[in-house]
Parts: sequence; structure tokens; C-alpha cells
Amino acid sequence: MEHVTEGSWESLPVPLHPRVLGALRELGFPYMTPVQVTGSGKTLAFVIPILEILLRREEKLKKSQVGAIIITPTRELAIQIDEVLSHFTKHFPQFSQILWIGGRNPGEDVERFRQQGGNIIVATPGRLEDMFRRKAEGLDLASCVRSLDVLVLDEADRLLDMGFEASINTILELLPKQRRTGLFSATQTQEVENLVRAGLRNPVRVSVKEKGVAASSAQKTPSRLENYYMVCKADEKFNQLVHFLRNHKQEKHLVFFSTCACVEYYGKALEALVKGVKIMCIHGKMKYKRNKIFMEFRKLQSGILVCTDVMARGIDIPEVNWVLQYDPPSSASAFVHRCGRTARIGHRGSALVFLLPMEESYINFLAINQKCPLQEMKLQKSTVDLLPKLKSMALADRAVFEKGMKAFVSYVQAYAKHECNLIFRLKDLDFASLARGFALLRMPKMPELRGKQFPDFVPVDINTDTIPFKDKIREKQRQKLLQQQRKEKTENDKRRKFIKNKAWSKQKSKKEKKKKMNEKRKREEGSDIEDEDMDELLNDTRLLKKLKKGKITEEEFEKSLLTTGKRTIKTADLGISDLEDDS
Repeated sequence: MEHVTEGSWESLPVPLHPRVLGALRELGFPYMTPVQVTGSGKTLAFVIPILEILLRREEKLKKSQVGAIIITPTRELAIQIDEVLSHFTKHFPQFSQILWIGGRNPGEDVERFRQQGGNIIVATPGRLEDMFRRKAEGLDLASCVRSLDVLVLDEADRLLDMGFEASINTILELLPKQRRTGLFSATQTQEVENLVRAGLRNPVRVSVKEKGVAASSAQKTPSRLENYYMVCKADEKFNQLVHFLRNHKQEKHLVFFSTCACVEYYGKALEALVKGVKIMCIHGKMKYKRNKIFMEFRKLQSGILVCTDVMARGIDIPEVNWVLQYDPPSSASAFVHRCGRTARIGHRGSALVFLLPMEESYINFLAINQKCPLQEMKLQKSTVDLLPKLKSMALADRAVFEKGMKAFVSYVQAYAKHECNLIFRLKDLDFASLARGFALLRMPKMPELRGKQFPDFVPVDINTDTIPFKDKIREKQRQKLLQQQRKEKTENDKRRKFIKNKAWSKQKSKKEKKKKMNEKRKREEGSDIEDEDMDELLNDTRLLKKLKKGKITEEEFEKSLLTTGKRTIKTADLGISDLEDDS
């Protein structure tokens, strides 16, 4: 039976606990909203059911018993869910909650659970899987989860997309089969369907559809979001970005790049070139800084967060004015998710994507595929060319030079894997213009550039190996490594030379041996006497010598020949001169 509600919490067929309703009023959600609306509180779609289910348990949970687990793909999203959950659990002191994410000491997590318990666990897949392995440290999590009632996989498609499938399967095997499992996802991928079939019993699909004007709207993004695009060449894009940020210093920005290496490089560049504003960087390969950076940026009134798609989904950062997409995302759905970080909960916001001239057809694609219309923003005038400054930074510090090279390589590799490969074609990229846009000192060596010529790109006229690190400790280590490499090269060259000479001498010796064998064969072929006959002849010759010297008589000579069975050789057969020469 389909239940239709008018939007009020009280109109639900199953009444909510009064303290749950009180927490909802505190959070500013007096009525239900369609979950597609950005910032509408999608987390509540599973937090409220979890609490209501645990409150209705016949047997109350003990401190060490786990009643619910929420798994989410990123630590930022886990932190956010933990915060939303805490708004409710403070009204229910009988429930303890715990957060398990990367970037924290796992030993401390174990000790915290032992002391405080964790009836509701919010975790990332890797850390949760790790906790199941810590029985030796006093945490028998497999026993603690026997009481599990609810498992939630938030952003389920992203969990699988980010390569957590093996961890998820391991976790599912350790959980009790009798449980309620909720998969929450903005998009239904084939991987999610496979997980539903493999891991869920009696699955029920809940699809939320808007009604009325909202349902018939041709636009998928919030109406308060102004979406722009700017078309510029690869070697103009960075100047346009800096010019824009310098003119919007009092606002809060998210700047998306396609790879972690690009975040590292351009984040460093923006720090140097956009003064008087707080600039922070965050990406998936950061281990320990991410949590602190995320929390700090959320509190800022204005600033710039340079990031990858790790910040694209589900993250609620208050009062973001602009979402700037320096690189279009690898998938069209991610484009909408990025834009959704602004214009949240009724606030206004703007988004701008930078496109190369060859990528302009992406605008029509987004309008049709994602119901996301964009309006053009013209190129900003009077921009300053900052690429020479960026080059100077690379020449002065090897760290900047290396970051630029890695960023370029990672960008090209990411471009080759773009989902919309009919629009984003690697073969159409102007690599020379792109390299100038990255302010590279020289072209890197990589398979995608092999055999190509770049007359429009002029490398610097210096040996880049001589560029030092500004950090003296790193430079000292580099020089030590270079010295070691030179030593190894010298030794290898000597060894190679020695091996080469040895091989040549062996070859010469082989030739000489072959020559002697040929000569011997010729001599043997030219003789009428076979080897056996030659032995007999030599034996007879010795006997003749003894006879001549009077050591044996003629009778003894003849007798010896007869007893050995050899043929008789007369003295005349050898000649007296031969005997005299050998005497």
C-alpha cells in the first residue's frame, strides 16, 4: 500500500518518537522535503529509521553491542553523518555512537570503543574492515555485531565505484544475515543492482519522485543555482582562474581539479599568487590532514578549498558562494554533484566550469543528459599572464617543478579515461598549449607523447636536473642520492666494459681454436696413414733406434715385432737419415 503524506512529520502512518520530533525542529526541518533537493537533509532518511528501530527493540542494547552500522565512502561524509546523528543521540543517552575513519589512530579507536561502547557505528569501509581484525587488541567486533539490526550503505554506488567492493563483501560476510539493510544512492548503477541481488533478502525499492511543477521541470539542478561555463584555451585557463579568484576574495569557493597531483600543484600556485585569502587543499591521497582541513574550512566565512571529487558528493559546507570546475569531471553525474555543493537549503549559489574550445559540445550534452542548462560567461579582460611567474617558481624550487610534471601526466591519464570520450578525445588535445598552461619547463617522458613533435612548445634552455629543492634537507638528500647514482653508474659502466672485453677475448680464443682444429683436420686428411697405423709406426721406430744403438739384437727386434702383433718395418723403410736426426 502506498502512503501519501502532506509533508508534516505527524502525518506519517507510524508516529515518530517525541524526542525525534524535537531534534528535527532543532535542526530546522519542520516538515519533510523531497530528497533530491540539495541540502534537504538526505542523511535523515536513514538516521530517523535507525533510531526508531533501535528504540523499538525488545532487549535493550548493552554498551558493547552494536545495533546499527552506517558505511560511507569518504571520511568527510562520515564526519558529517556523525554530526547529524549526534543531534539526535544527545536526546537518547542510552545510545552510544562512535566514528571510525582513516587518519586516526586505530589503537585509540579500539580503546574508545572498549570504554564508551558504540551502539551506532559510522565508518568508512577500510577502517571498519580493519577493526574486525583487531581481536588480539581486545576488540572482538564479530561478537559485538551479532546484535545488529540495521546496516546502511550511504552513497552505495560511490562505495563500489571507489574500489571498496572487496571490503564491503568482507564486512557483509561478518554481519548477521537477519538484519535490515538500506542502500542509499543518488544513482542506480549495475554494481549496486548486483549488490542488492547478492547481499539483500526480500529487497524493496523506494524511489522518490517529485510532484507538480518540480516533476515537470526541465532543470535537474536547484533553481537558485546559476550555472555558467567559460570557453578558453589551455594556456589561458590558469590566468582566468586567478583573475576570477582575485576579484572574489570575500567569498567562499570550491575549486575542483581532476586529479590529486593537480590539486597539489595548482594549490601551491594559488597560495603564491592569490594573496589575502585562506587557501586550503584536500584530496583522497591525504592521510592525516584531511579531517582537520575539512572541519576548518567549514567554519570559514570566506576562503578557497582546492579539491578533487572526494568533496563532490553529500558534503555540506555552509555558505559556499562559487563552485569552480577547473577540469570537467570524468562523469556527467559528478558534474551535478559538484554544483550541488552550493545553492543549498534555499540559499543562492553559482557554479562555473572552464572548457577548452574542443569541449564546447559538452554544454549541449549536459543540458540533455543531466537536465542542467548552462549560460556562457565571457572571458575576463585585463588578465595578467602569470605563467612566467609559475615557471620562475619551478626554476627556484624543484618541489614545484616536480609537482607540475606529475600534475601534467596525471591530467593526461585522467583525460584518456573520461566517460564522455566522444567529446573529451585525447587525440584532439593540444599538448603544447596544455604544457604551457601547466607552465612546464620541459615535456615529460610518457607513452601518450611518444613520437610526437611540439614546435609550439619551447623548453627552458637549462638542465632541469640542476634545479635544487628550496628545502635544504630535501636538497641534501637529493644530492646524496645523485652521488650514489653516479657511483653506481660508474661501477656499472666498468662492469659492462669488463664483460664486453671478456666476451671479445672469448670470441677471439674461440676463433683461434677453430682455426687450429681446421688445420689439424687438413693435416689428417692429407695423410695416408691412419691414427692406428701412426701409433704402430712410432712403436716400430723406437725399436729401430734401440737396435741401432746396440741396446737390443736383431733377434730381439724381430721377436718384439712378432709378440706385439705389429707389422714388420725394415730399416730401409724409414731411412738412415731419419734415425740419425732423432738420435
